[in-house]
Amino acid sequence: MRLWPGDADEVVAEVDGRHVHLTNLKKPFWTRPRRTKGDLLAYYAAVAPALVPHLTDRAMVMKRYPHGAAGAFFFMKRAPTPRPEWIETVAIDHGSKGVIDFPIVQDLPSLLWVVNLGCIDLNPWYARRDDVDRPDYLHVDLDPGTAPFARVREAAFALRALLDELGLPSWVKTSGSKGLHVYVPIVRSPTQREVWELARAIGLELERRQPRLVTTVYRVADRPAGRVLVDFNQNQWGRTLASVYSVRPTPRATVSAPLDWEELAAGATIADFTLDSMPARVAARGDLWAPLLPGSAAAVDLGARLSRPSRSGASPSTRTS
Repeated sequence: MRLWPGDADEVVAEVDGRHVHLTNLKKPFWTRPRRTKGDLLAYYAAVAPALVPHLTDRAMVMKRYPHGAAGAFFFMKRAPTPRPEWIETVAIDHGSKGVIDFPIVQDLPSLLWVVNLGCIDLNPWYARRDDVDRPDYLHVDLDPGTAPFARVREAAFALRALLDELGLPSWVKTSGSKGLHVYVPIVRSPTQREVWELARAIGLELERRQPRLVTTVYRVADRPAGRVLVDFNQNQWGRTLASVYSVRPTPRATVSAPLDWEELAAGATIADFTLDSMPARVAARGDLWAPLLPGSAAAVDLGARLSRPSRSGASPSTRTS
């Protein structure tokens, strides 16, 4: 999908009746194979129908790579000025950092505007702007460290089994970098702190059950070799993970791809999903993560589910003080 001339380096594109200034389209953002900033923008335009609903009404933490995937990056929370009048923002009180106006991606023009700032991957909040302390998801980031990806896959299925015992549905995607992300869509009621506490308890229980496979030790120097990190800390307030369909700044421009569990069992790997291959997959299969969108029947009430006995007959309460 092209919204601008292929040989242009700078254009003002008219998108959905809005004018978006796109710059440095020929600039290499990857070298082998060569992919430009224009290629990155074209990718996001192609997957926007599936991606944008997952970003809507969520503050965006911008991670900007002005010199491409191999270059230095910096985080930027406050929406830059000047900016188009149609870019929506949400004001969030960050305590000692003051009130920050985060940009929000609501449509294709605002998506292209954010990506044009050099944002290779997209990092939205888990909570929506009308209540930034009530997230829509509980999630776990499975980080391999030095472990092979096969161990990450094994850890994902062990986590799925534990969540199933608790009556919690689970959805999986590649991180696009090294590991896997497992999400549980929830009804907005618990605070971000409460969700983090439950994610922590789940992580500790998985570590108790699978001590040779996973660890919750966060500090790399103290982490047992070959263990997969069960990272629950990204559930803390204001933290983010790369969105589904987000390109990552890896050498092959891999993408955080939604999977079904059967694909993962059959051997799907991170390298299977790239900036080049993902648009065709989305066109053919649609949004595999549509059930995680707000208002979906897939969202579970954590309080109701965790007050019942688990399917194994054991108490599902794994909360810690």
